[in-house]
Amino acid sequence: MVARKTVDEGEFAGWDTYDLKDTFDQVVGPFYFRADADGRMRCAFRAEQKHMNAGGRMHGGCLMTFADIALFQTAYQQMEGSRGVTVQLDSTFVDAVRVGDLVEATGEVVRAGGSLVFVRGQISVQNRTVMTFSGIIRKLSPR
Repeated sequence: MVARKTVDEGEFAGWDTYDLKDTFDQVVGPFYFRADADGRMRCAFRAEQKHMNAGGRMHGGCLMTFADIALFQTAYQQMEGSRGVTVQLDSTFVDAVRVGDLVEATGEVVRAGGSLVFVRGQISVQNRTVMTFSGIIRKLSPR
């Protein structure tokens, strides 16, 4: 199981992250998350040069990766400790992200059943929506 840890210094002090050594998430992240006052999960990261495409804007694949992370954080309670896989992830790119931007995602569970969790959300920079997403997670049975 991946270790969850609370950041104790820097911009994301008080936020949680995962100790993801030797994974894709470590290469593109780090990504952070915490519950807002209303209990909804919020995910965030600071846009760096490594996230940009040749045009100087955030690569769409980076935003899709972040959406996938946010999908699972939004569904965390409904996952009931189960692992899962993304079976569908849809996105609409609305605006650009630049180096230095604070990128945040919020969302909601639309429906949760025995094996599937349906989520929708948005990624924003300040009050500007840069992407919307929806996805389906399939819960995996323990081995």
